[in-house]
Amino acid sequence: MALVARLCHFLPLGRGTVLGPRLLMGASGSRGRCGLWRLRGFEVIGNPGTFKRGLLFSALSYLGFETYQVISQAAVVHATAKVEEILEQADYLYESGETEKLYRLLISYKESEDAELLWRLARASRDIAQLSRTSEEEKKRLVYEALEYAKRALEKNESSFAAHKWYAICISDVGDYEGIKVKIANAYIIKEHFEKAIELNPKDATSIHLMGIWCYTFAEMPWYQRKIAKMLFATPPNSTYEEALSYFHRAEQVDPNFYSKNLLLLGKTYLKIQNKKLAAFWLLKAKDYPAHTEEDKQIQTEAAQLLTSFSVKN
Repeated sequence: MALVARLCHFLPLGRGTVLGPRLLMGASGSRGRCGLWRLRGFEVIGNPGTFKRGLLFSALSYLGFETYQVISQAAVVHATAKVEEILEQADYLYESGETEKLYRLLISYKESEDAELLWRLARASRDIAQLSRTSEEEKKRLVYEALEYAKRALEKNESSFAAHKWYAICISDVGDYEGIKVKIANAYIIKEHFEKAIELNPKDATSIHLMGIWCYTFAEMPWYQRKIAKMLFATPPNSTYEEALSYFHRAEQVDPNFYSKNLLLLGKTYLKIQNKKLAAFWLLKAKDYPAHTEEDKQIQTEAAQLLTSFSVKN
């Protein structure tokens, strides 16, 4: 009966027609000689066999449509479950420092429309570019690819703080190949996306740290670059070491010891403002930070060198 009721939408019934259990019954429950069938208040004239076949075809069409919907919904659920599985694998490899394995996993899904997968691919591409054994030509290719993945992630989901963060990072990387004018012009875009990332997720220490780097970069900008910036822009980007420190400390408050580079930059920024005691404190923490990645090892080396030069001068 439920199927019959729902077939109303498919049958060419007359206005006001009501279907019931006596769907194909005449007044006496049998077919008349002239081929006239009664259908609860209206008449269907023609071959009854044709009518039966039409009704059966409509029923099968409807059931086929219902089956298609069920299969489609199941496919969506399956696809979502697969993406979640890939993201879990990717996060595990990232936390384990398996940079190349992570890239090989994610590059297989470079045509994905999922923002979470795409920004992770942007990050993985950039991480491969940062490896010391990556050639300059390959590094440039990866840097531009990373920007494209990050851009697509942002287009798919503008509410993703990570998409904003990695888009800004990748724009900054590309600036190294675009010249000083483009690099300075991009600074405004970079800052905007870092600030948006922090707004969307105030507990993401990395976004806060990156705003600190933005401030540190413009606080230590060489005089000749400042001169170029003033020639090109009415109000060129600028900042101070104190502002950079506020972001680095804020990042530590959100997630203590989350990143070796944040510790290193705290030490370097204190050196810039001549606070050697606090500089030594943070540089020592950076030197002793457990090395999980190649970058951690590089930071350990730099912190140790700064501490050594620090000691010699004293």
